[in-house]
Amino acid sequence: MLGLFKRSIESKQKIIIFYIDSDNKLTERYIRVIEIKENSILAYCFYRKQVRTFNMENILSAGKVRKKDGA
Repeated sequence: MLGLFKRSIESKQKIIIFYIDSDNKLTERYIRVIEIKENSILAYCFYRKQVRTFNMENILSAGKVRKKDGA
């Protein structure tokens, strides 16, 4: 997952994460990573339309955003 975060920074690539939020709910977020810290990542969240901090331990999975067919 760390490699994916690094590539997101380098290429300004949008990725998707599945994340446990502060209310203990599973959320799906589209983000662009800005900075990797020891226990968190700083990223632009397209859902909230602002820069947010995501705790590494709350990120369940991450992946590339797949383009829809014909796009």
